Amino acid sequence: MSASASKKVIIAALIGNSAISVTKFFAAFMTGSSAMLSEGIHSLVDTGNQILLLYGMKQAKKPADENFPFGHGKEVYFWSFVVAILIFAVGSGVSIYEGIHHVLHPVVIEKPTVNYIVLVLALAFEGGAWYFAFKEFGKVKGEHGYIEAVQRGKDPSMFVVLFEDSAAMLGLLVALLGIWLAQVTGNPVFDGIASICIGLILGGTAVWLAVETKSLLIGERANRDVIASIRQIAESFEEVEKVNELLTMHMGPEYILVNISIRFKRGQFTREIESVIQEIDAVIKAEHAFIKRIFVEAEPA
Repeated sequence: MSASASKKVIIAALIGNSAISVTKFFAAFMTGSSAMLSEGIHSLVDTGNQILLLYGMKQAKKPADENFPFGHGKEVYFWSFVVAILIFAVGSGVSIYEGIHHVLHPVVIEKPTVNYIVLVLALAFEGGAWYFAFKEFGKVKGEHGYIEAVQRGKDPSMFVVLFEDSAAMLGLLVALLGIWLAQVTGNPVFDGIASICIGLILGGTAVWLAVETKSLLIGERANRDVIASIRQIAESFEEVEKVNELLTMHMGPEYILVNISIRFKRGQFTREIESVIQEIDAVIKAEHAFIKRIFVEAEPA
């Protein structure tokens, strides 16, 4: 997924969540619904998250400097991890708190029709944003399954939005069910229970996002097929006897750092080895556009 495609997905989600959060808070104020208030908080947190992701993507484009010789690509990983923490701490925590409060102190929902109208409209907007994110993600997942594609993906901004929108769709359905049950049974406790369920959905989403982004933030290797290709290219040169060690690390979604330890065949001059190293470097970078820096260590036979 290119950075421009990821940015489009985030902007689409940002516009949708901004509008939806205002309508949800208005409906919560008008009706006193706990589930609707949780949904408003959910959309507000999502809006803030998308702003943070856009900021992270902007920071990641900063060029390398003396203090950051490999660039700032990992900024997007850091801010994606911050997003996961915010979803858990703010979105999940507040929703569960509000739900428990309304279970212990039930409040009858007034004007439930307002909630239904807002939730249906929110489903339409969220559904559009989700479909756009899902469609863009489908373009890059290739032959892999969706879960495997998330695990292999190195651009967290894409699957963060997809996860958020999926959780939002599920949360809206739970809110609809909770408000409807509270209305038909006359028991407002169902509204509080729906709020708790929304909080649990957000908590589960946040944990999954944190797990997926943690390894990228620490320093995850390139995908196995990329590593195998690098090894194959290096060993295809007749001057190379063996690739002893091959280390890779993602410095950003579109920046891979490679370190290769190569044992060259005997009887070669230093200048010949240097020429081969330059050729290996050029061929690998031509094959894999995301590989930006390659360090080759020549080991004695």
